[in-house]
Amino acid sequence: MRETGIFFLYLLGCLILGALLTFPLLQTGWIAHDPHRVMGRLTQICILLGLWPFLKAQHLNHRETLGYALPRPRFRTVLWQGWLLGTAILLVLVLSLLLLEIRSPDIAASTRLANLLEKSIQALLGGLITSLLEETFLRGALYSAIRRRSGARSAILWSSCLFALLHFVKPHRLPDGVAFDWLGTWQMFGQVFTNAFQWQHLDSMAALFLAGIFLALVRERSGHIGWCMGLHAGWVFVIQITRHLTTDNPASPNAWLVGSYDGIIGWLAAGWIGLLILGLQLSMRRAKQT
Repeated sequence: MRETGIFFLYLLGCLILGALLTFPLLQTGWIAHDPHRVMGRLTQICILLGLWPFLKAQHLNHRETLGYALPRPRFRTVLWQGWLLGTAILLVLVLSLLLLEIRSPDIAASTRLANLLEKSIQALLGGLITSLLEETFLRGALYSAIRRRSGARSAILWSSCLFALLHFVKPHRLPDGVAFDWLGTWQMFGQVFTNAFQWQHLDSMAALFLAGIFLALVRERSGHIGWCMGLHAGWVFVIQITRHLTTDNPASPNAWLVGSYDGIIGWLAAGWIGLLILGLQLSMRRAKQT
């Protein structure tokens, strides 16, 4: 847990710095975006700029430690194989959502081929960038830091906890009537944490936690993050395309199976990923016995 706390404090420090920079930057008039989006982007920039010095200070600035032990050609091959597998895993979930009428096809969106192609490229690139950053940080550096001190079980558990939490710890729009000034900036900062721990997020957080467990088990079995990056990128790709081509159906009697986070992950996703975890654990046990 000590290592998880250190990584969380690093992220918290970047968030504080992002909050400190948001109001002065918007006062210049150089950009015209919502304050919560500016705070989020500034935080991400701070994380990227400080990441390598942080990893170096933690003695985690090595290819093997970060999960890049494979030769580059093999790593690229594994990454794309993981992407195909991750896409297939999420397609099973999406088809289930459509069969249960939890989501409905958006006919108008599906007929705009040029727009669909553009969205597909964005989803592909977005998934690869997201997986590169999150897997390097969580299943690479954090996993290695915890494993070398406390063992594989602790690494799997705590990296998954932080993975789930980080999806909800982000700035949100200020309530109507609240002025954006220094006081409003710090109110927006405080909402990062109050909004994260809401009961309506429990189903989505459970699904993300189990997704983290699955990815960590893959990391443990393979010894690198190539598969993890591919799986993660495939998941992001399918989620973004699904949100573009379908709409949620809150009137469905099965609507409780998805959460409010993105309208796709929830209890149904948690159950599906849970089955995959059981299958992977059985496979790992058989591999140890042979």
